Order: sequence, then C-alpha cells, then structure tokens
Amino acid sequence: MKKLLALVLAVMMLASIAGVAAAEGTQTLTIVAWDANTTPYLTAQKEAYEAAHPGTTIEYIDVSSQDYDTKVAAMLAGGDTSDIYMVKDIPALLNWYDAGYAENLNDYIAGASYDLSGFVGMEANYCVNGEQIALPFRSDFEILFYNKDLFDAAGVEYPTNDMTWEQYKEKALALTNEAEGIYGTHYHTWLSTAVNYSVADGVNTLVDGEYSDLAYFYQLIQDLEDAGACMPYSEITAAGLHYSGAFGNGNIAMMPMGYWYVATLITNIANGSYKVKNWGLAAMPTKEDVKAGSTFGNLTGVMINKASANKDLAWDYVAWLCGEEGAKVTAEVGNRPAWVSEGVADVMSAIDGFPTDEGSKAALLPTYVAIEIPGTALSGQISSILGEEHSAIMTREISIEEGIENMNERVGELLGK
Repeated sequence: MKKLLALVLAVMMLASIAGVAAAEGTQTLTIVAWDANTTPYLTAQKEAYEAAHPGTTIEYIDVSSQDYDTKVAAMLAGGDTSDIYMVKDIPALLNWYDAGYAENLNDYIAGASYDLSGFVGMEANYCVNGEQIALPFRSDFEILFYNKDLFDAAGVEYPTNDMTWEQYKEKALALTNEAEGIYGTHYHTWLSTAVNYSVADGVNTLVDGEYSDLAYFYQLIQDLEDAGACMPYSEITAAGLHYSGAFGNGNIAMMPMGYWYVATLITNIANGSYKVKNWGLAAMPTKEDVKAGSTFGNLTGVMINKASANKDLAWDYVAWLCGEEGAKVTAEVGNRPAWVSEGVADVMSAIDGFPTDEGSKAALLPTYVAIEIPGTALSGQISSILGEEHSAIMTREISIEEGIENMNERVGELLGK
C-alpha cells in the first residue's frame, strides 16, 4: 500500500513538474484592436499564427472602433504594456510616436534582412524622421471595375492594366448608349474617386497646398458628363445613389472604386440582387508620364509598443502578419492585404466568384500605391476645405479654375504659405 502511495505521489510530482515546464514554454502576445470579436480576418490571423507557432497564444484587447484612437491614447499615456497596437489612422500614429510610445523597427528590419519591396511604397507612410514606426498589413487601393457584357455588346476591347486616361475616355465614349440607358463610366461623389489620381505619381499629395494637378481630372469628368458618358454629379447627389447599386444595376460599363467593393459585388451577384453578372478588374488608368499600375489607397497597420516586455515576439508576429504568410491568411477571408505578390494574388483570385481572366488577376499587382491623404495635424481641416470646393466644382457653381484657385488660397492660408 505504501509503495502504491509512493508511486502515485511520484506520478503527481512529475505531472506537476511537466505542467510547470509547459507553462514556462508558453507565451502570450497581447494585441490591441478594434472590433476584434466581429472581424473575420483577425480571427483567421490569430488561428493561423498560433498553429504555426506552438506555445504562443494571441490575446486581443477589444476597443470600440468609434473611439479607438482616443481610448488608445489614454491607454498608452497610462503606461499600458500591451505588445502591439493596430493602427487605424496615421495622424493618431504620429501622435503616439511624438509621445514616445512607438518602437523604432529599423533594427528589427535590418537584423532580419526583412524585405519591404512587397509593400510597393506603402510602408513609407509609416516612416517618420527615418524611423519605421509601423508596418501595413491591409490596403484597400483604388481599382477599375468593368462590366464584361457591356463591353462585349459594344464590341469594345476590355480595359488593360496599362491603359492611359485618354484611352479610358475613348472607351467610355464608345460604350455609351443613350437610347439603352448605358453609361460608359460612373463616378461616385467623393473627391477621392473623382480626381485624387494625381497622387499616383508619388509627388503630388492632397496636403501640399497646390492643386493644379487636379484640374485634368475635373475636366475629364466634365467632358464625360457633357457627352452623356456618365451620370452628372448633381443627379447622383439628388437621388442619393450609392455606387454599389449603380454598378450592380448592370448599365454602367466602368467604375473606379476601392477594392473593398469586390466582396459586395461577389455576394450580391451570388444572391441575385444585382443585374450585373460578368465583371472584371483592371488597374487604374494613369497619365502618360506615370508608371502603369500606380494607384492610391488607405492602410491598416501595426505598431509595437515601446513599453512591451515581449518586443522580439511582437516583431516576429509583425513580420509574419505583414509579410507573405500573413498576407495570404488575410486574403483567404476576402480582404486585401498590403503585401503585393503573385502568391497573394493567387489566393485572392481563387475566391469563389472572382473573375477567372488573367487580366483581373494581374490587376491585383499594383506597382505603386500612394496614400489617399497623408496624415498630418491639418489633414482633417484640409480635407474639409477640398470637399467644399470639390462640391462647388462638380455642381458647376464655380469653374474648375476658380475651384482650384480657392483650394490653393484656402489651404495655403492654413499652411501659412
């Protein structure tokens, strides 16, 4: 009996030791995010990383998306030691950097010989004073949607991924059929989807205080409106027409829009609520002096907290999430990763309902992605000014020249020029 008791105690002791050892071999990575419990790609990323890294557990700290930047600022100011913070807005990131909360990633990148080329320039938006303070893992860039059936009916060749704006204009005019209510193209009411393509050259921005580069695109839209090739801005605003329903109705041949519309399009075609059936994607057109495949978009990124006690583990996760492996996981649930590669494009184009032509798949490989509007302390005020003048130009209350002059003058005053 004594021998049996001794044996049981020995087994229990070994189990206890093994449990301690196992516990010591586990690591928990805390990530502050918004809508963590309802965002599919966050769940997919957590499961994939934990599966590939036994012994590591990811714990999300969920913060309301509505007040994310404000609450995060309070958390960081209070000495929070969460390892990683997801970056929603660049101005907020800059504030965190100025307050000393963002870890400089330069040494991690250099030490790992981490390749940044897959970001096609997007990582530069998270670089301050030569310090890489975050990396992007999502990017919904602007792309051209088109209705294949309307192109086929008109005998017009599909858009190519090296198309110029003048070629785009020619196709829009050729596809227009007023008698059948067919529009060659469609512009939503936002400034970004109308004229922000000037930033694709990597030189112009919406915060530089000089807006003559927008004039070409305003003139392009007005020419197309006058020709009946697109619905007038005033009619769209009066009707409250949403871009998704406009293209889904099946009478619009082309539409510039953010990549996020892909998921909506696939879903609504599948459930029968859209009339459009056969569609494709093409890279946004460019001016003759801009590299084909250049576009603009917005970013979602990750920052390592300087107060983290697990910086090496945090970097391992950031490198995985933002690179090829993490990008494929993000793409598998229908989201557009920031990382650009053939492998990621393969995953994205394999989703049910995605166009099967090679041109649409190739459109997933932009050569350069500029930021829609850089994050500065004045970005919000500048955006408001530009929006007001944009509306006045588009409704033709003022001329293009007057609107550009107003933009230059009003933003110039704000910038102290």
